[in-house]
Amino acid sequence: MTALFEYPKAARFGRMVPKSRIFGHTKTNAKLKQLFVDQVDKITWAYKLAPETINLSATKTVAEIQVFEIALRTPELDERVLRAIDKAIAFPILFELTHGGKRKMIAAYKRPNEADSAKWVVSDYFSGKWEPVDSPRKPLPTALDFGALYDKLLGSLIDDEADADQPIAKRVERAEVIAAKKREIARIQARLKREKQFNIRVQINGELREAQAEFEHMKKPGQNG
Repeated sequence: MTALFEYPKAARFGRMVPKSRIFGHTKTNAKLKQLFVDQVDKITWAYKLAPETINLSATKTVAEIQVFEIALRTPELDERVLRAIDKAIAFPILFELTHGGKRKMIAAYKRPNEADSAKWVVSDYFSGKWEPVDSPRKPLPTALDFGALYDKLLGSLIDDEADADQPIAKRVERAEVIAAKKREIARIQARLKREKQFNIRVQINGELREAQAEFEHMKKPGQNG
């Protein structure tokens, strides 16, 4: 099922975003700037979902939702690029990446910092699948306000094995824990591949089985890790 949505024509913004504008609103170094140069062709502020464009009420944490289209020079995009844009724009953002005639949606759960509302907390990124750019899109989910709409849009990117009836913050937290365990398993497997001594391989294999068992337990609905 597609994770791409049909946005109202009234919400179309369609403005190019110079990379220099991103650099001016967030801390960047030479390596990050080079990632923008190497991987990003152009950035378009495509849609502005706001009370005046889609007739929903703002909430304390979600006043608007922005949709950014990023045309890529390469099939892969370093998440540090997305994080830089998220830090530069003071609203939740849904990204649509395009490359080679395909498109996918990617986004992080973004919320104001409880200690400093001028700053934002950005979670791991959740990604849909690459689809042909002309694939049919789904209508926007029905929602009473922007908070609920954001939850549903972001929730469409989170693994179906997560508990769909849970609040989005809980779903994101659970998905991050599962992703962290998956990365741990990959690190253990890499260690096992490099190790030549039999007794140490036995020990690493034990660690791997334990981590894999924990991972399978985490994936079960209703588990919090």
